[in-house]
Amino acid sequence: MRLDHWLQAARRRIDTIDARLLLQQVTGLSRTDLITRPETLLTPAQEEGLESLVARRAAGEPLAYLLGEAGFRGRRFQVSPAVLVPRPETEALVDLALAKLAELAQDKPRVLDLGTGSGAISICLALECPVAQVSAVDVSPAALAVARANGEANGARVCWHESDWFAALGEARFHLIVSNPPYIHAEDAHLAGDGLRFEPRLALTDEADGLACIRRIVADAPSHLEPGGWLLFEHGWDQGEDSRNLLTAAGFKAVQTWQDLAGHDRISAGQWLA
Repeated sequence: MRLDHWLQAARRRIDTIDARLLLQQVTGLSRTDLITRPETLLTPAQEEGLESLVARRAAGEPLAYLLGEAGFRGRRFQVSPAVLVPRPETEALVDLALAKLAELAQDKPRVLDLGTGSGAISICLALECPVAQVSAVDVSPAALAVARANGEANGARVCWHESDWFAALGEARFHLIVSNPPYIHAEDAHLAGDGLRFEPRLALTDEADGLACIRRIVADAPSHLEPGGWLLFEHGWDQGEDSRNLLTAAGFKAVQTWQDLAGHDRISAGQWLA
């Protein structure tokens, strides 16, 4: 089958951009090639592979898993079903973390990323704040394998730990702790919808009310923060007030919440002064 004929057929089942990217992935051709060489014939093996990918995409599997990578802050990160696909809204967490690091004015600030997944947050922090000493933890060995590979591919210096939140860190203290923890309510219907049902459930929900992991992080973070250090974490659109209340009750100061581009509460933070 010709490239242009295949694209025409695929567009009836999936988005045009998705179809083009899958075609480039399988054939190794550039977008320019697809435009200037539409008569190029697919091999039987390529047709078979593309049919499988289109069927998976049509069933709702994230494009990033099919391509094996996703973009985040202008960089490419390997992804697999062992990790969440990095979201654009999480880039704001990196921006805020960098701003807090600048305010702290530490020569070698120690930074911790809790539940690192693909490593996108910790790697970007290490690359965009080269003086920082960045550590990252995840409870999943498979996720850590992806994160380590991404760190090597991007040339980032990150110390990786397999840990259930702070459990393996001993008495280590940090100037900044960031996290994008599981915060979806276990009964949220979106978990069974397209996209999310293909991603690791462990990274999406606490199998409770969506605040269990946030409660644990907020409760344990003071033992791992230097005086004046900050805790920042992403949360659900309707969890801003609960997050602020948890931070305040735990003794954090300067508690605040930032909204995402849609105007929803998305990131909360507090400073530990004790």
